[in-house]
Amino acid sequence: MTQTAPFRFDQVGSLLRTPALKQAHQQFAEHAISAAELQTVQQAEIKKIVDQQLKLGLKAVTDGEFSRSWWHLDFLWGLNGVSKYDYQKSYKFHGSKTRTDNATLTGPVGYNPDHPFFAAFSYLQSLVPAGVFAKQTIPSPTMLFRDNRSDNADQFYDTHAAYLDALAQAYHETIEHFYELGCRYIQLDDTTWAFLINQLNETKDQPAEQAKYRQMAEDSVYVINKLLAGLPTDLTVTTHICRGNFRSTFLFAGGYDVVADYLAQLNYNGLFLEYDNDRAGDFSPLAKIWHNDANKRIVLGLVTSKFPELEDVAQLKARISEAAKTVPLSNLALSTQCGFASTEEGNQLTADEQWAKLKLVIDTAQSVWSDAE
Repeated sequence: MTQTAPFRFDQVGSLLRTPALKQAHQQFAEHAISAAELQTVQQAEIKKIVDQQLKLGLKAVTDGEFSRSWWHLDFLWGLNGVSKYDYQKSYKFHGSKTRTDNATLTGPVGYNPDHPFFAAFSYLQSLVPAGVFAKQTIPSPTMLFRDNRSDNADQFYDTHAAYLDALAQAYHETIEHFYELGCRYIQLDDTTWAFLINQLNETKDQPAEQAKYRQMAEDSVYVINKLLAGLPTDLTVTTHICRGNFRSTFLFAGGYDVVADYLAQLNYNGLFLEYDNDRAGDFSPLAKIWHNDANKRIVLGLVTSKFPELEDVAQLKARISEAAKTVPLSNLALSTQCGFASTEEGNQLTADEQWAKLKLVIDTAQSVWSDAE
């Protein structure tokens, strides 16, 4: 395979849940069908959306995250030492409220060889033909730093550093097992950087608060780079820097400049950055984030997944040209700014509008890059 992931036209991962899948989840919740019957429906619907992605011509396909409810929590719950609980608070999205599920440490965090995501990936892999990547998405380990999820780490670790090392090791072993199952493209989704952008901007005149959030940023760089160290060289690992996505709403705003120095240190093969509106700021931080790394791609999330209206191709091409003044065109790619259903509720557009968005990404990329096959 000559193409390199992340691809010139790529996708973040989640897709709108189908009516049949939503109905099956409702029936399961009402004890009208068994877990096995739910899985049968789930796998049938995954096959349909995989076929649709292949028909569009995507080089990396996902299962749409159909085997989970949340983009992050289901994965975290599957790690050893992490459990589900009711936070009794919803996430503060602009204009909407989420369910109150959350995760907490209930023991030392560790790799779980029976993590349900492994079986889900194996099924996805079975549907993907040669020449196409089965793309696996999981939340970044930084998501255990947030929302009180590891405030009790001192119950299980003598030092904060020991906790960070254990978390990195759990992720490293998890990713190695995905690789053993055939995964060659994995993406770590991360809202922590957007959270830090928000907090660092809001606490400019509060030195103690600034120090706390900068320490969180340093811890994030440490854990991410430690888990990436020593992974197979033919495994592509990217990240998606997300600003929150729930029913077409968002959590955080602000340009990347205040975290660019930290993002530049991350040893990912690519970064998916949200640039669908003014909330993301301008392209000036890209040079620092890219860090003159000839082997790293910046994936511009110029096409919104939140709303159905299609962007103008000429304007998209103009924005790509603008970004190419900062990062070489050869190190850029295009995607939607986020997935279409970070939670099972999904964004406010139809399935047809979702596929039209992805086709727009493909068509635009093919008109910009000669190697966007």
